[in-house]
Amino acid sequence: MKLKHLITVVCLLFLSQQQFAQSQQEQDKTAILKVMADQSKAWSNHDLEGFMEGYWKSDSLKFYGSGGLVKGWQATLERYQKSYPTAEHTGVLKFTIDDVSPAGTDSYTVMGRFYLSRDVGDANGVFLVVFRKINGQWKIVADMSC
Repeated sequence: MKLKHLITVVCLLFLSQQQFAQSQQEQDKTAILKVMADQSKAWSNHDLEGFMEGYWKSDSLKFYGSGGLVKGWQATLERYQKSYPTAEHTGVLKFTIDDVSPAGTDSYTVMGRFYLSRDVGDANGVFLVVFRKINGQWKIVADMSC
């Protein structure tokens, strides 16, 4: 009889741990998607520094796009400022998220599509970003967009 109770307790602990992990993943995904929604709003207001708040403010940040590899938060901001100098160039940004998946204990990958509606011509493409939880906040540590 004791063995039956022990097995029941172990199964209940396992199930509750699984539910907690799923709940934590849902919380993480919600927080990550909020960062991206905030970025979309900032970009659409031609607030490039606000858009960059979603990125890790570090020299170790990596951005890879059609112009090649850019390293560092400041260099990435400067690239955006040069490529999108006016509100007509930034336009309105929308994301379609195709996948958000854990990539370790404190990291996620996000894959999707971006759509820029703008006066100087629309631009669309795909992206893969890596989010890491840094000091309690989800930040993009690597971005590949094209």
